[in-house]
Amino acid sequence: MLRSLRNLGRLWVIARSFAAHDALFLLDLHPAGRNAARVAKVLWHPRSDVKGLRPGQRLALALTALGPTFIKFGQALSTRADLLGEQVAADLSGLQDRLPPFPFAHAKATIETDFGVPLTALFKSFDEIAVAAASIAQVHFAVDTDGKEVAVKILRPGIKAAFARDIEALLWLAEQAEYRAPHLLRLKPVEVVRTFAESVRMEMDLRFEAAAAQEIGENFIGDASFRVPRADWQRTSERVLTLERVAGSRVDDPVAVAASGADPVAVVKSAAEIFFKMVFRHGFFHADMHPGNLFVTSDGVIIGMDFGIMGRVDAATQKTLGEMLLGFLTRDYKRVAEVHIRAGFVPAHHSVDAFAQACRSIAEPILGKPIAEISIAKLLGQLFQITETFEMQAQPQLLLLQKSMLLAEGVGRALAPQVNMWELAQPLIEGWMRERLGPEGKVMDAVGTALETLEKLPQIVARVDAITADMAVGGLKLHPDTARALRGEEPGKGCRVNWMLWAPWLLVAVLLAALILR
Repeated sequence: MLRSLRNLGRLWVIARSFAAHDALFLLDLHPAGRNAARVAKVLWHPRSDVKGLRPGQRLALALTALGPTFIKFGQALSTRADLLGEQVAADLSGLQDRLPPFPFAHAKATIETDFGVPLTALFKSFDEIAVAAASIAQVHFAVDTDGKEVAVKILRPGIKAAFARDIEALLWLAEQAEYRAPHLLRLKPVEVVRTFAESVRMEMDLRFEAAAAQEIGENFIGDASFRVPRADWQRTSERVLTLERVAGSRVDDPVAVAASGADPVAVVKSAAEIFFKMVFRHGFFHADMHPGNLFVTSDGVIIGMDFGIMGRVDAATQKTLGEMLLGFLTRDYKRVAEVHIRAGFVPAHHSVDAFAQACRSIAEPILGKPIAEISIAKLLGQLFQITETFEMQAQPQLLLLQKSMLLAEGVGRALAPQVNMWELAQPLIEGWMRERLGPEGKVMDAVGTALETLEKLPQIVARVDAITADMAVGGLKLHPDTARALRGEEPGKGCRVNWMLWAPWLLVAVLLAALILR
């Protein structure tokens, strides 16, 4: 009861903030929302100081007042000009890295507390004015004791408690939704919130961000299209992250990108390919690719920043997603439907042909069109209806990937709205699918299965021992020599695997791998 009252109180604060800032226009997107907006406007009147502001400015103020969780929501909305209009999206873009900074005294205290030494022992100089301030941290430029220019990221004071409060409210709402609206169970709202909470916990420790930056940088060694600043581990802690200082134009500033000499269309193509490589080749991707985290150099190299929210995709999911994506791009809708059903995303009792027809209705209005002409609002509405009709289960583990795709598309919309960035990457996707689904891919899968079996062999031997012991107690008793033969041992010898039986198969696997990888 106390928990419900506490969370209802938080919802009251949220509604009041939106009403006070006259930012309830988002609710007009849904009939039920419009009714809620009318009630809120009766309860709370807009503040006088927001009357002359644009809708996007009012919304940005409301989200900022509500704290980091809602600021992140605004960051995602800032890439959706098709949903809100160009002006509202532009007004929300300030939430990415232009929020009010916290005082330098707090930043200095955090650094000195975490490292136990004065600020001057770590840096020759340190700019007191933050160069960027975002939802969970702000950045200062500095020069370390070796004379290197660096950027220092520092967590906002009290940020963990603020996120914990909002996540608790979201979890309570999700639980109420599952209890009071059973038809929403397929969307797994509680699991979705918990997935979000886990990503936030990782983001609150800047040591994890440094590790993610290093890993993704290693993944792109030798790839000139993408660069990650190096982390300074000696000046990095849970609340402080020090990176080498880099320079470039913001990816959402087409004028600056063009003025630097980079080709906007080539940058969009490169962004799509980078995203593809992260997901399908490395299985480790940047899950917060909003424009404030991406910069472009004069020679078109994309520099990634802010690796606090990352996602991983295993090999099986890569293959499933790759087949889906290629099926859509090649208009093979039956293949798309079969993959959905095989992966368990759609229950098997549904017709493959009927679901293929539904997939066609989603894709055809999009394929071949530039991003500027695609209405994501209409697409999402249609997609929701289809998923409900075919009982599609939500996949919380893919939420970060879906979010990242929307943010990446926002980059394409800002730089080159006349092209479709995903179709630019189609040759890369087709090449990858040939590798994974062609003869070479199948051989590699077989080799992987054989090696995995070899790794599990000691466990299999142990299981044989256990089964033999169980059978000896009131069950079928095997002769010791028979049990040893099952384990590949010579009669009378100890527990030793007979590798002569496995050696030919292992040799074949190694030779096949060598032929494929040469």
